Amino acid sequence: MKFNFDSVIERHNTYSMKYNPALRGKPSDVLPLWVADMDFQSPPCVLDALAERVKHGIFGYSEPDSSYFPVLQKWFEQYFDWHTEPEQLVVTPGVVNAIFVAIRAFTKRGEGVLIQQPVYHPFESAIRHSERKLLVNELAYENGKYGIDFEDFENKAKQAKLFILCSPHNPVGRVWTHDELMRMGEICVKYDVLVLADEIHQDFVYPGFRHLVFAKLDPCFADISITCTSPSKTFNLAGMQHANNFISSKTLRNAFKNEYANCGLNQPSIMGLVSCKAAYESGAEWLAELLKYLNGNRIFLREYLQTHIPKIKMIELEGTYLAWLDCSALGLSIRELDDVITHKAKLWLNSGPIFGLGGEGFQRINLACPRSVLSEALERLLKEIA
Repeated sequence: MKFNFDSVIERHNTYSMKYNPALRGKPSDVLPLWVADMDFQSPPCVLDALAERVKHGIFGYSEPDSSYFPVLQKWFEQYFDWHTEPEQLVVTPGVVNAIFVAIRAFTKRGEGVLIQQPVYHPFESAIRHSERKLLVNELAYENGKYGIDFEDFENKAKQAKLFILCSPHNPVGRVWTHDELMRMGEICVKYDVLVLADEIHQDFVYPGFRHLVFAKLDPCFADISITCTSPSKTFNLAGMQHANNFISSKTLRNAFKNEYANCGLNQPSIMGLVSCKAAYESGAEWLAELLKYLNGNRIFLREYLQTHIPKIKMIELEGTYLAWLDCSALGLSIRELDDVITHKAKLWLNSGPIFGLGGEGFQRINLACPRSVLSEALERLLKEIA
């Protein structure tokens, strides 16, 4: 392996949110495997590009130049067979920011916004903070696998103005199939529901699965959708505050831009632009090696639990690097499970209930770490659970 993903890099005292347990009331000695950033250095091509930009020494207002978009366009065409145009692009400081903007641009107070819980918790908080009506299509969980209750989805879509699609899905790890995406899209078209497709984890798909860009599946879907992407998860650049959002419809794009302007934001970060371009331009080899390593962690976790802690089951991870653990067989209450994880095993995971309906009895664990760290975490867990 050309790149070293086994190296344990000290992250305390680096302004890392992930490694600052005291600010969130956690014990100082917990092992953090919670928030979705990786414990790996970004690709060398990114580090080199940033270092070169720092040498320039001037960090004034910035905006993409003519060399920026073609790099993005090539990436999406090569990996997703998805053609984009320069005028479709709207750069924001992140996907969560784009979600807030979209909710406020395309819905009014009291109108319905549909999500599929358990799901990335900022979806719900964005809806509630914007004083919109929360509509939940709870994912169907049966025989260790998640699917969509389409009857309920259609009933909720009748009440919605906007649907936030998580694809691949965080935290349950599903990579939606062509038929599932088509059926959701057709229902949204039928009831005139706009779709914000959060596809930030699109590059993390494991063997046997394929990510499909929602907007690409049908011209009608492109006309009603906002596709949110970012290099932040793929190349560990969350702190760069940079997302690339694509909106085919000029009407929707203008409404989004107008609401974005109301946030008081304009030019993107220079470091966000530099790191994004370098990553998409030269980071493919690094990503390919990373995916192999993460797949190894996925297999390691599954086999460890099956062998040593069979009462905890890993939901089969099709995409993302965030594993969803079914701990319900332990027979513990939410508080008891959190106490065992945090105060006895000394692990900092994400407690399932923060992801909404269907989260009780689950924990989310971040696999994007050296295997030695993952092994230590599982040994801590075994000591308290066995």
